Amino acid sequence: MATDRRASWLKGVLDLLVLSCLTDGESYGYEIAKALASAGVGEIKGGTLYPVLNRLEEAGSVVGEFRAAERGPGRRYYRLTDGGRKRLGEESGAWLEFHTTVKSMLHQGGAS
Repeated sequence: MATDRRASWLKGVLDLLVLSCLTDGESYGYEIAKALASAGVGEIKGGTLYPVLNRLEEAGSVVGEFRAAERGPGRRYYRLTDGGRKRLGEESGAWLEFHTTVKSMLHQGGAS
């Protein structure tokens, strides 16, 4: 049950987390998934991550570029656009405000 709840919460914020992974520069799917896992989000599989990246690209928040590799398969690298940076700023503020509201409500109700 807790896993289902966590997955539901993650679904609402994953786009924002992926955008935040690109603030320091471009990256590719596997590296983004590793960054999310090391931050404590948990394992994000390709079947979840790549649709998010595609959606962000279609929205103009990121730009993807395929690059061939000398050895092994090529990779699609993603970077934030100006619109993606703006979206990240706006949605980060909204998310933090929502988090503060939820936290306050939980503390008022006696949860800790």
